Amino acid sequence: MNRLAKAIRCVTLAPVMAGIMLTLVYVRQPQVMGRAGSFWWGLFFLTVLPILAYPLQPYIPGYRKKGREGQRSLAMVFAVAGYLMGGIANFVLKAPRGMWMIYLEYLLSGLLILFFNKCLGLRASGHACGVAGPAALLVYFRIPAFISGMIILALTWWASLRMKRHTAGQLLGGTVIPVAVILVLTFLEKITL
Repeated sequence: MNRLAKAIRCVTLAPVMAGIMLTLVYVRQPQVMGRAGSFWWGLFFLTVLPILAYPLQPYIPGYRKKGREGQRSLAMVFAVAGYLMGGIANFVLKAPRGMWMIYLEYLLSGLLILFFNKCLGLRASGHACGVAGPAALLVYFRIPAFISGMIILALTWWASLRMKRHTAGQLLGGTVIPVAVILVLTFLEKITL
């Protein structure tokens, strides 16, 4: 069972889920991205860049001797850097509103995870956030993913609890953050139109 739990956690890493979400949006609602370039830069900033933290960790001073914890910390740094650079690319390339929603969801959720974990000392699961956020975005874009998203989220919770990587409270915190962010962004979008 631990091998299954580990496999589930690997497949549901935040960058992997971001890549799946971007692909589904591009295939099902291409107008959200406006052009193919948005899809490719999205894959780079939300998927490739955060994954690069894992193979690069042994070579980066300050992270190289910290093992798994160093990988996780560096992955969070790379992820937030990707969200920021993606937002800058959105601005420079005049991306459509849908791409702004994607990057704001990721950036604000990532900053809130960092705030809760590093500033408040309340550990919210980045893993749960990385599954719930893409699912929330797919629902926002009216791509029928609610049930499959809930199943994947439940499997992620099970795997994380089974491997003792997170408590139920940490998983709940990581799940609530991106859902709250998408609700606030949706509300703000409605009052500004």
